[in-house]
Amino acid sequence: MKIEELFTKARNSVEARMVFAEPIERGGLTVIPAARVAAGGGGGNGRDQHGQEGEGAGLGLTARPVGAYVIEDGKLRWEPAVDVNRIAAVAGAIVVAALWLSKRKAGKP
Repeated sequence: MKIEELFTKARNSVEARMVFAEPIERGGLTVIPAARVAAGGGGGNGRDQHGQEGEGAGLGLTARPVGAYVIEDGKLRWEPAVDVNRIAAVAGAIVVAALWLSKRKAGKP
């Protein structure tokens, strides 16, 4: 497959359903999960000193839940997702920075 064909197929496959999942309905409540989707890619071709040609490409895709739209009694609201891992990482970074600053200040007159 040529690089141009690969990127055309990848571009054509990006749809809203990658971001918004199918609605879930239970007990008069409708939930539409949403995600942050990011994609990237690159490719190239070339020829070596012996005249041999080659080409290559790569694509990457990542998705993280960000929340859900909730429809209840005809009213729409947004419920953000809580990323516990991100909260823990930020809290850990703050603690490390505070410890580093306190050690640094303690060592100077």
